[in-house]
Amino acid sequence: MKLKITAIGNSAGVILPKELLARLRLDKGDELYALETPDGIRLTTYDPDFAAKMEVAERIMREDRELLRMLAQ
Repeated sequence: MKLKITAIGNSAGVILPKELLARLRLDKGDELYALETPDGIRLTTYDPDFAAKMEVAERIMREDRELLRMLAQ
């Protein structure tokens, strides 16, 4: 899909067509991440920082399963 850069006030922006927003499951106000890859820039809803934090949380929950179970009672 070809997108055109347009002037938005003193800045530049890309207008995303409705079809693309629907495929990304995005709406106005949602966040979109630009990730640099060997092939170029990838636009995605995937937040790499959040994913890294979730990996740490899941590891802690696995390691301390019994302690968390006792605290939940």
